[in-house]
Amino acid sequence: EILESNGSSSMASVCGASLALMDAGVPLKAPVAGVAMGLIKDGDRFAVLTDILGDEDHLGDMDFKVAGTEQGITALQMDIKIDGITREIMAQALKQALAGRLHILGLMKGVLAEARSGLSDYAPRIITLHINPERIRDVIGPGGKVIRALTEETGTSIDIQDDGTVTIASVDGEAGMTARRRIELLTADVEVGMIYDGKVAKIMDFGAFVTILPGRDGLLHISQISSERVNDVHDHLKEGQAVRVKVLEVDRQGKVKLSMKDVPQ
Repeated sequence: EILESNGSSSMASVCGASLALMDAGVPLKAPVAGVAMGLIKDGDRFAVLTDILGDEDHLGDMDFKVAGTEQGITALQMDIKIDGITREIMAQALKQALAGRLHILGLMKGVLAEARSGLSDYAPRIITLHINPERIRDVIGPGGKVIRALTEETGTSIDIQDDGTVTIASVDGEAGMTARRRIELLTADVEVGMIYDGKVAKIMDFGAFVTILPGRDGLLHISQISSERVNDVHDHLKEGQAVRVKVLEVDRQGKVKLSMKDVPQ
């Protein structure tokens, strides 16, 4: 965004937009720069001005904007206050514009020669992933509670199709990846043998229930807390405590059995 220019803000926008696109990782065929040409004419005498100032635009006879790459012109715009210009004036203006454009492109290349290989972390993006259609309800939640909280907390826009295609629109990379990870956790299947970082949800006399994934708890039996005998669960665990557990079994009803003592130290 060009906030001020004592000259051509539109040509500054061309240069700035080209650099911004390349910085964001958008592939361009070539960088583009622009320069505004002016004219002072008195009878048959004339002078073509390069990169005119505001006063030269106001008091001069021409504002001729030329944008392009090293290989050629991509855009032209001309405003004149006289009846017309000659072929000689046009040729001189284009010649000087080429020199000015190449000079600007050289300075731009000194900062950023080509588009970055990856998309900038700060660039808006759309992320697409696919989930099991049967798990869509887990992402939406009762009355849309889960997906509403997810969009508000991450600042993203999330759309889910019936086939399980999820589209996440985010203003930057961090927000998009945060939303993606949250959705993957919500729809992840518990795998036997995997070790999870969980949190103690509730303590019972016979063990504790541990949350290992959003909406998925497993039973950590008292016999699986430690290799040594445990008489009181409260001596080893408390609600809200972070624990590492290993999934021993998932039965036909989907109930999960966990172990702490089988986790390598």
